[in-house]
Amino acid sequence: MTSKISLYTTQLLAIILLTISCSKQEKTDDGIIKMNKNGIPVMQPLQEELPKLTSAYINDKKYGVSRYFEKTWSEKNDNVAFLVAKNGQIIYENYMGYANKRTGEMISKNMPLHIASVSKVLTSTAILMLIDAKKITLDQKVNTIIKNFPYPEVTIQTLLNHRSGMRNYAYFTFENGNWDKKETLTNEDIVKVMVEKGITLERPTDTGFGYCNTNYAMLALIIEKVTGLKYPEAMKEMIFAPLGMTNTFVFDIAKDRDIIAPSYKGNNVEIGIDYLDGIYGDKNIYSTPRDLLKFDKARYAPFFLNPDLLKKVYKGYSYEAKGIRNYGLGIRMSEFEKGEPYYYHNGWWHGNTSCFINLRKEKVTIIVLSNKFTRKTYQAKKLAGLFGDYPFKLDDDGEE
Repeated sequence: MTSKISLYTTQLLAIILLTISCSKQEKTDDGIIKMNKNGIPVMQPLQEELPKLTSAYINDKKYGVSRYFEKTWSEKNDNVAFLVAKNGQIIYENYMGYANKRTGEMISKNMPLHIASVSKVLTSTAILMLIDAKKITLDQKVNTIIKNFPYPEVTIQTLLNHRSGMRNYAYFTFENGNWDKKETLTNEDIVKVMVEKGITLERPTDTGFGYCNTNYAMLALIIEKVTGLKYPEAMKEMIFAPLGMTNTFVFDIAKDRDIIAPSYKGNNVEIGIDYLDGIYGDKNIYSTPRDLLKFDKARYAPFFLNPDLLKKVYKGYSYEAKGIRNYGLGIRMSEFEKGEPYYYHNGWWHGNTSCFINLRKEKVTIIVLSNKFTRKTYQAKKLAGLFGDYPFKLDDDGEE
């Protein structure tokens, strides 16, 4: 008996020491941030279970969602991965169409698809975690982190909320021979072009909203500078691996171009890779609805971010032309005179379209991904009215 107890004690101590060596926790005024052995914050799954849905509730909502899906999507013509969940519990999901027409592989629950600008939600989350861990600050000037960054007034916050005033790299690298289109553009190259070609701002920093992919390409560089890891590795270490997002990765143009699900035009013509497909942060994450549900659920954890920072995430910084649309820190929103704020992010890159909807009050997650171009992806907001007070009608259309 004594030998068994000693063996058990030895094993227990070994486990404790291994856990300490792999990660550490730092206390803050508002909770605990989990750090890995390299001092990098890592996202934690929600520990407590959210209230369990009744069978009656699931069946009621499933009926409404399934009718919408069947009316909107066609097995004959569409490629789609679709999921609706509440409290982290899947109410309805459906997968149809080709992931790859050349190989005959079909879209399934484990098939990663390009999530386009929904990648911004994950990139911003990594940045917010670094802010919460006091590795960087929201008002920190970008030129204190990225060497030679040419715009001295741009801060991390103005990248997150699209108020930097920068121009879109897809435009200024295409113009005037500023970049050889035969060469793959990288995030570092964007800075090089901005400096060497004297690319000016579209507007003075923090004077207006301008949705711009360059902002999030720069945020990916900041993640690299602060963590000492390349963006794909940092995202895996900080978010994908700890949340068990096993079918999620950042596209590597050198290694992954022959294994990914390609995208298609509406007429089923495949869209190839081009010189802009080496940029990440604003796009280039491949994932599945189930993995994105794990991510969304983890953002409800009380230790995800300190309360003051979390409030800033869901605060609007720039009303757009229509008056109700706004942008927070890595999330879009619509704010109405009556009803709940509607939080979402859409995406479009090549033939890939995506929609990520987060009804925070109701804890509802709606995710739609397609690798064949269609604007039907964005119509998923129509489902919000099934779960809460949102003024959407059946004839509403979404926007990127």
